Amino acid sequence: MQSSLRYEQGSCSDVGCVRLVNEDSHLVRERDGLWLVADGMGGHSNGRWASSEIAASLHDAWLPSDLEGALVATEAALARANDSIYRAGRRENKVIGSTVAALLIRARRFVVLWAGDSRVYRMSNEVLSLLTTDHSQVEQLVIAGLLSREEAEDHPMAHMLSRAVGVRPELTLDLRHGDVLPSDVFVLCSDGLTRTVHDTEIEALVRQSAPRAAAARLVELALERGAADNVTVIVVGCNEPTLVAR
Repeated sequence: MQSSLRYEQGSCSDVGCVRLVNEDSHLVRERDGLWLVADGMGGHSNGRWASSEIAASLHDAWLPSDLEGALVATEAALARANDSIYRAGRRENKVIGSTVAALLIRARRFVVLWAGDSRVYRMSNEVLSLLTTDHSQVEQLVIAGLLSREEAEDHPMAHMLSRAVGVRPELTLDLRHGDVLPSDVFVLCSDGLTRTVHDTEIEALVRQSAPRAAAARLVELALERGAADNVTVIVVGCNEPTLVAR
């Protein structure tokens, strides 16, 4: 049986240079192998409440020690948050919602689950890859070949989501499973980072910095460029467990 990994992590969140309220929320449950970023929508107070509702639901959730059980529990907690946010939107006759991007790790396996355009990256063997696909109207146009990646970056519909938590009665999540290698690094972030910092820059900073420093520097870089949105970053490094001599 493979032993569990040891995690080194850092997280940072900032309101940005334009917004008055930070509508992002994040959650770190290192001992339970769970990390999460959520980016709220629906106005200042509603967006902040929606993302915090997701984080609170996962904060209180009991997570089994096996990956499959933990995934089921995570999906159930997100379904409860979806129901709460959807009912609030119906009461106020407006769309209230939030993105979510979550990472679960058990032993040497991971699963990523998401809805919206918050992202999860994985640095493995010094190469950064995007594990999630943005649930946005523009991304659908890119996938269909109707827009180039360069055209999509500045498209006026870039903020229009095709999926999020709380906007429909039933929540649909995408999942991605994989193996975790020692020295792998995962990056979870809201779109406040990816709209101002290029993937190649994320890769370089994660490669050269420890997780805590990388998370702080990525947010700092977004702020230096006038971040028009809230910015939240979690960086999780995976290492071999420390051996203690007996």
